[in-house]
Amino acid sequence: MAQQTSLADRYAELLEVSTRMLGYAEQQEWEALVQCEARYLVELDQVRALDAVTQPSDAEKREKLALLERILEQDARTRELLDARREELSQLLGDSRRQQAVSQAYHGGVSHMASRNRTVTADERP
Repeated sequence: MAQQTSLADRYAELLEVSTRMLGYAEQQEWEALVQCEARYLVELDQVRALDAVTQPSDAEKREKLALLERILEQDARTRELLDARREELSQLLGDSRRQQAVSQAYHGGVSHMASRNRTVTADERP
């Protein structure tokens, strides 16, 4: 019986960490999210190991299922926010690359013009 209660406690702890991760994603605290994700993975491994050796009652299975559904909902929302952030970073990177290409083209053209002007001798000038 202690193992079964422990399993429910583990799922509840996993839900708590999942809730924290979602909060960090909503607040765009990406560093904290990454750190929290490490704890989530540890908790997940512990839940899996305990789940493999536990035979819960029907009531405990229902509780586990309810907790798991909430965890999955939060995980889906966290992933949506991460995907939006990834897209935002991708656009920023693309903008930066375009800006760099324009800058290089401009500076390349200016230096090409400058070198052309330097190669003209005094006799060739009108």
